[in-house]
Amino acid sequence: MSIGRDGDALEILLVEDNPGDVRLAAEALREVKVPVALKVVEDGVRAVGFLREQLKRPDLVLTDLQMPGMTGLELVEHIKNTYPSIPVILMTAFGNEEIALRALQMGAASYVPKRNVFRGLPETIERLLDLVRADRHRRRVLECLTHAEAEYVLDNDTSLILPLVRHLQENLARSEICDPTERIRVGVALHEALVNAIEHGNLEVDSSLREEDMSRYYRLTDERRKRQPYRDRRVHVTVRESRSEVVYRIRDEGPGFDPTTLPDPTDLANLSRVTGRGLFLIRTFLDEVQHNSRGNEITMIKRRRQCRA
Repeated sequence: MSIGRDGDALEILLVEDNPGDVRLAAEALREVKVPVALKVVEDGVRAVGFLREQLKRPDLVLTDLQMPGMTGLELVEHIKNTYPSIPVILMTAFGNEEIALRALQMGAASYVPKRNVFRGLPETIERLLDLVRADRHRRRVLECLTHAEAEYVLDNDTSLILPLVRHLQENLARSEICDPTERIRVGVALHEALVNAIEHGNLEVDSSLREEDMSRYYRLTDERRKRQPYRDRRVHVTVRESRSEVVYRIRDEGPGFDPTTLPDPTDLANLSRVTGRGLFLIRTFLDEVQHNSRGNEITMIKRRRQCRA
């Protein structure tokens, strides 16, 4: 299937040698909101052979990290170099955090801890599906573009996030800053930053509540959208594009926080936590990330020299 064709089955290649984890992933994939056609191979070597032999390649690859023969890390590198338009999602087990970080740095689009696979995998796949579909339908850019700057103001409606991310991905494609895989990764980072600005910045909902009680987290988010002082706060997004880099600046109107209290994005323990996961992905996928001293603005930079043309 081409992800651009709505209504067809989403073709997923699962690379996993543990039958129990295969069953768990297959069960989680039943929760995805589009039909899924699942192909399972036991290791990276078989995955490479499958990809080479197929005229119609899968829409995404879901892979374990620890496998016989070719490791998940080597598979990510191969797909990044050979099939850059196919996103790779990692299934990470406790103790594999360092390998997972290297895989994200090498080109994987996202990750799901195995202990959270049933809840996290469908959401991650659906988000990537939307981002990839948007990326493959981008318009062509004027080659003479040398500089562009735009500002967007969003209210606290999270349904605005995906259309804005799609639009920014189209602009990124036109500027030819980076390849399709990197555009997907930038889209993931933008999505995380915008959710943080609305839910944690403007609505002041503590991210730790997601780990304690997810339903309470969403109830509180919905409640605060409707009442003061949260209701009238806005998110300001400034984008500055040039031939060499794109700078994204996202500012909320909340009280801010002390940036020094943020979870350490280099701490591999954050791979398995809901809290801090967004910042971990942002810092992994962008070339430079900064917070202002008040803690209500994040600046993210993607540079051309870090991407394949």
